[in-house]
Amino acid sequence: MAVKIHPSAVVSSLAAIGDDVVIGPFCVIEPETVIGDRCRLESRAVIKTGTVLGENNWVFEGAVLGGMPQHVHMPERPGKVVIGSGNVIRENCTIHRALEEEDATLVGDNNLLMANVHIAHDCRVGNNTIFANNVLLAGHVTVADRAYVSGAVAVHQFCRIGSLAMVGGQAHITRDVPPFVTIDGLSSHVVGLNQIGLRRAGYSTETIDVLKAAYRVVYRSGLMWNDILEQLRTEFSEPPASLFYQFLSTTTRGIIPERRLPPGATLKLRRADGSTATADDDEGQWRVRVTG
Repeated sequence: MAVKIHPSAVVSSLAAIGDDVVIGPFCVIEPETVIGDRCRLESRAVIKTGTVLGENNWVFEGAVLGGMPQHVHMPERPGKVVIGSGNVIRENCTIHRALEEEDATLVGDNNLLMANVHIAHDCRVGNNTIFANNVLLAGHVTVADRAYVSGAVAVHQFCRIGSLAMVGGQAHITRDVPPFVTIDGLSSHVVGLNQIGLRRAGYSTETIDVLKAAYRVVYRSGLMWNDILEQLRTEFSEPPASLFYQFLSTTTRGIIPERRLPPGATLKLRRADGSTATADDDEGQWRVRVTG
């Protein structure tokens, strides 16, 4: 089918444009780009050299795909940006090329990037992820399939976010986020499994119970790190729980801790009559003591 290009768009003759592509007003398509069949580019979208778009992508106003990496040592020959199929890339998103010529910043299929998302050089984004407004991924970040990253989350370079993890709004991610967990945006700590996401993904109650057991090994057992890995390897060898071992055994930055008071910690609660109730966490069992 015919390509529809608005008269005000600037499209290089060295760009490879697929069938049934729509290119809106004031778009810029640079040389050595590939735009797959049935892609739609809204006004002012910019597809820069080194960018490959698969089929059925919808790129909204002001997005810039394939910009040079933001790095103090700007490469003369940067890598590519390779984007799969079926993605929705909303207003003013930016995705930057890899630092090395032989590498690529990768975005998979069927992802939703809401307005102002930034994906830096050498990131790896899987399939069916959701990034809410103003998410910032630093260089070399990996986000696995079906992860949900809420608004204004900032992820430090080289961190990983596991499959079906849910990261709360405004969280600061400086370590790896294991698969299937929820990150509280206020504390940036783990607060349990992403049970809503797991149910929506079709996981059965029995499967979720197994994931809970694996989670307790990671965060509640009190074991040393190597013992945690061994228990995960031997007792949770079947998917999806086996992802815990695969993920944790390959971490280089460590994992986000759980948001829990340590055993023996005290939390003072002020009563209306002026007395104080003290809640003690004794090995995970809460009790309240009134202190006058």
